[in-house]
Amino acid sequence: MTADSDCRSWFSAADLLTDDAAAPIALIGAPLGLGSITPGRCDLAPEVVRAAMRRMSVYDLETQTDLSTLRVFDAGDADIADCEPASALAPLVACIAPLTKAHRLTMVLGGNNAITRPCVHALDTTLQRVGLLTLDAHFDLRDTDCGLTNGNPIQALLEDGLPGKHIAQIGLLPFANTKKAHDKAKAAGIHVQCCDHWDAGGTHPVEEALCMLAERCDVIHVDFDIDVIERACMPGAPGARPGGISPNYFFAATRLICAHPKVRSIDLTEFDPSLDVASISALTAARWACEALTGFKRRG
Repeated sequence: MTADSDCRSWFSAADLLTDDAAAPIALIGAPLGLGSITPGRCDLAPEVVRAAMRRMSVYDLETQTDLSTLRVFDAGDADIADCEPASALAPLVACIAPLTKAHRLTMVLGGNNAITRPCVHALDTTLQRVGLLTLDAHFDLRDTDCGLTNGNPIQALLEDGLPGKHIAQIGLLPFANTKKAHDKAKAAGIHVQCCDHWDAGGTHPVEEALCMLAERCDVIHVDFDIDVIERACMPGAPGARPGGISPNYFFAATRLICAHPKVRSIDLTEFDPSLDVASISALTAARWACEALTGFKRRG
């Protein structure tokens, strides 16, 4: 039996995580659970995703990409588990902003979708240089008069001063949103693509959105709300609906997005491990992390 025998050891995606702050990629957990419209345990997701990464290899058979030489600085979890979305803004920005300056890509494991707002602020406190791409079944444009939730981070960012023309939203589902939210998006100049565009054009909607944002912005944050995936394939996402995109589209989009040099940070949100079945959602989230690394490696 040789020393590098697969019978002796298994080098997994989790083994790419390191305490070396010089790594080109950073990962941080943002276990925000409070403020969810549907109460749940999204705060458990960062730990569960890291654990599921142990079940992922570091070789992408499809693109013949070997991730074994790549390293990811694991910055641990931000201390926000007991915070509401409003009070989580400052501590999350304080944790994420230094990572985005020191690393070429920062991966943020949510947590509910309210973490997207601080992720954008962490890239640019003025909000004038940053673009935002969301893969989400929902607009997240609910009114903020009753407080911040996981249902209004995009509305909150508009109120903070993020230009609507710096936002692209892809994967929006019928009967999961209101006319009021759609009218808000149109009035703000947000680029909107419904879920059915994926079937017609593969990942083309993502390429179009990235090109548009790259022309207008210096840096881009991408929100991967996991409820954009077809509900039958995503039991651990309380907001997922029938008719969402396939996991394969989700993975292909992740790879494409993370290959873009202006994408400086990404988040994964709305995974609730307490609702998962047979680790389907956990393994999907872990593969998302691997696809992000595969996309990043294409940057050269």
